[in-house]
Amino acid sequence: MGMSAPRSMRDLPDRVEKQASMTDRLDVARSALARGDVILAYDAANEVVAREPHDLNALYLAALALLRSGAQERARAAIGHLQDLVATTRDVSDQLREDAAALEGRLAKQIALAAHDGERATLAAEAARLYESVAVRHGGYFTSINAATMWLIAGDRERSESLAEHTLELVAVDSRVEGMAAYWKAATEAEASLILGDLVRARSALTAAAKLAGDDVASRATTRRQLRLVCDVLLLDVEILEVLALPDVLHFCGHRMESTGDPVGIMLDDEAQVIEAVGAFVGSRSFDSAFGSLACGADIIIAEELLRHGVSLNVFLPFSVDEFDAISVHPGGKEWSERYRACLDRASSVMIASDSPFTGQVPLFGYASRIAMGHTLNRASYLGVDAVQLAVWDGEPGDPVAGTGHDVEAWRKTGRASHIVSVKRRRPPRAEGEVAHPHEHWITGSMLFSDLQGFSRLTDQHQRRFVEGVLTPCARVLESFGEKVKYRNTWGDAILAVFEDVASAADAALALQGVMSSIDLRDLGLPEPLGLRIGGHVGPILPLADPIRGVSAYWGREMTRAARIEPKTPEGEVYVTDAFAALCALECGDAFVCEYVGRVTTAKDFETIRMYRLRRGYSKTD
Repeated sequence: MGMSAPRSMRDLPDRVEKQASMTDRLDVARSALARGDVILAYDAANEVVAREPHDLNALYLAALALLRSGAQERARAAIGHLQDLVATTRDVSDQLREDAAALEGRLAKQIALAAHDGERATLAAEAARLYESVAVRHGGYFTSINAATMWLIAGDRERSESLAEHTLELVAVDSRVEGMAAYWKAATEAEASLILGDLVRARSALTAAAKLAGDDVASRATTRRQLRLVCDVLLLDVEILEVLALPDVLHFCGHRMESTGDPVGIMLDDEAQVIEAVGAFVGSRSFDSAFGSLACGADIIIAEELLRHGVSLNVFLPFSVDEFDAISVHPGGKEWSERYRACLDRASSVMIASDSPFTGQVPLFGYASRIAMGHTLNRASYLGVDAVQLAVWDGEPGDPVAGTGHDVEAWRKTGRASHIVSVKRRRPPRAEGEVAHPHEHWITGSMLFSDLQGFSRLTDQHQRRFVEGVLTPCARVLESFGEKVKYRNTWGDAILAVFEDVASAADAALALQGVMSSIDLRDLGLPEPLGLRIGGHVGPILPLADPIRGVSAYWGREMTRAARIEPKTPEGEVYVTDAFAALCALECGDAFVCEYVGRVTTAKDFETIRMYRLRRGYSKTD
């Protein structure tokens, strides 16, 4: 009988593979941060943390991703946890110790820059002190220059200039001349030179940094934001920053091409003209990324041109890849299906708006397009660049819930212009007074599901106090939104409300939490705690009569999706889906912020999706 290998040897291949996998995920996180994809960065780092809770590099990357996404409270907790582990761990590199310590200053800086003018100087001074203490302990120029800039914002110019001079001394003895370390060295030299008023040296350092940045658009965006702060305080011309200019972000849309035997859409003879016009536009601009769909005709033509110019393509489809091919691509001919599949293969991401089969819900097309627009705006906001729309359009309004005319109108409501490639389009004949889709009643509704955790502890003696002291104030909140509330229902501790727009739903959700936090449960004689959880989602829903209750109601899988979010929401919070977050960006401007919290498996293992924490807005600054 042979001897069995020791357990450590038997497990060695698995452990090596596991370690390689974790290393790969950390590389993914770093690469995603460089591209400015903080969601992917957080998810990748969190995967490593889930396997190795004490992996300091993964914890640092996760905390940094949270900071860059603007998730301040979650970042604060992550930073505290990381710093506790660093303090109690022996084998930690000097660089990681400094980077982990600097996160506290980063958070303080973000809070300061989001504050009103009256508070900004005081908060900036606090951030400056945090950065300076790290710079003194570790001797790094990253923390030194951040301390200098924050002292400048705090109004202590003498201290700022002294630190800027010290920073240049640190830069001078740094021997790194390659990669992103060399980029940050040059960017730091530029920032210190600006503070000291040496514009010639600043311009030279920025020119060098621009050549070193490569594809790291996130670092360039961070540098531009930081140096713009210096320029604003010192009243310097921001033109000096143009050497670090970043490409814009594109949303695209357009009409389908006519198919044989069904002459509806752009005429086949005009394809060459459309290709030429789209190519001229894409070739004349620089784009970081693009967001849109892939129907036969203009969508695919635009996508092909974007890919030819090396632009990251992000595809948004209303339903499954195969069904979209059958409904919106293949009718144009086999060639379009082949081109569609080729674009999908090269796309950076593909998002499916609905996992239900298509049954004539025309609003699904407009829903997916508006999600794409929201992602476009979020990406542009993160990079600090313009969001642009390219539309191949005949200039006619078209359908009110979907189509190119709908997309152009939705985009223009944000105050942004569209670049139009004008085309002639054949439209289906329509009788006078006929609506576009008389059979279609689906709407895009904004849904809130809420629940009071702890309700099951209430006994009969508590019921009247609960209804009058808790449910009644919540009802008043909903009543204040008038006709914007399309439907409401309750099951004792649970409340469902459907709103006509995402702005009203977001406002109501936060108002409900505000009212709940103001209620004195002890004064009401109710057991504590009673915590309100709210989940929000936006999606296509169908108005139908409820045959049991005899009232109008709403139905659909998206209602189920919304209901599964609330049980996984922390008490006192509002969690929303990716669709809600995207439409919030499109329709609400800066009124609300959706902070990424990670991929969450919803109740009853319904699905694992990206989730966001909703709160009222402030100006995010890295």
